[in-house]
Amino acid sequence: MDSEILVVLAVVIVFAVVVCVFSGVKIVQPYEQAIYMRLGKFIRVLNPGLNFVCPLINQVVKLELRTEVMDVPKQEVITKDNSPVSVDAIIYIKVIDPKKAFFEVTDYHVATVNLAQTTLRSVIGQMELDEILSNRENINVQLRDTLDEATDKWGVRVENVEIKEVDPASKVKDSMEEQTSAERKRRAAILEADGLKRAAILEAEGKKKSKILEAEGTRQSMILEAEGTRTATILEAQGEAQKLRIMSVGAAAMDSKALSVLSMDTLKSVGQGQSSKIFFPMELTRLVDGISDYVGSTKNVPDRAVSDTEAVREAVGDPDEILGPIPSIEEVQKETESFKKTVQADLDESNALADANTNQKA
Repeated sequence: MDSEILVVLAVVIVFAVVVCVFSGVKIVQPYEQAIYMRLGKFIRVLNPGLNFVCPLINQVVKLELRTEVMDVPKQEVITKDNSPVSVDAIIYIKVIDPKKAFFEVTDYHVATVNLAQTTLRSVIGQMELDEILSNRENINVQLRDTLDEATDKWGVRVENVEIKEVDPASKVKDSMEEQTSAERKRRAAILEADGLKRAAILEAEGKKKSKILEAEGTRQSMILEAEGTRTATILEAQGEAQKLRIMSVGAAAMDSKALSVLSMDTLKSVGQGQSSKIFFPMELTRLVDGISDYVGSTKNVPDRAVSDTEAVREAVGDPDEILGPIPSIEEVQKETESFKKTVQADLDESNALADANTNQKA
């Protein structure tokens, strides 16, 4: 009987020792820190790892050191321009001083969320609706700075704040949609008017350039036509002069009889014409007298002295000086090609000036 009591007593003692050992050993995870209190008094902060504390009479509270994400419930806020909006947010917090987070506030999670709600209402209430919708980044920064300053005494750092949704009232949404529609119509009208303006300008520029090119082409055509007429007139006059020159050389050896024969042939050709009227550019009686003297048998016709080259030169002067130099075919072709190149260069220069003016105005 005594042995059984001893065994039970030994088991109880071993069990008590084990309980004491386990109650005195505290394991803290790498992402945690613990508040160690003994008999209602703060002793120290337990770091990650294996920690030994006084058994049975200790109290250890572990706190999360990782960044925590908390949702701020949606709430209705009246903006500065009296527009009701529903706003919610997300805040990211991290415990940087476990001692303050445990002793300075009852529950830092609830305290931070409630503080975020009141701060959000305060910030949104000082801004107009358009500013809220367009400057979310500024609102996030302002909320973070305000919350971080307020939670610093709790040993909590607010790392970031993000506005999740800004939902205006239904009537405000309808007004915003009408405003957006009107703005888009206004922009469309402006773009259409600008397009018509540009089209009219380009069309006017095109007509102007077309008229310039047409006028330039007409001018070049007239220049070419005038130059061709001038060249043809010169060549025709030089041909006539060459003809007269040859005739004068040939007529220098003719006497009166030969001239009379030519006059008779001329009268014959005139008589073969279809006209009923004949005009003679000389006195007819002298022509008839010359012919009668040539064909008459009783009268002797004196021979006309044959003119030589010197006599012709003394009578009319040097034929080369009077008629001028007669250009060859090669010289005429060379002059024509040179004129074509000059006209083409002028046309290219005019086109370049017209393009430059068009680009400068555009």
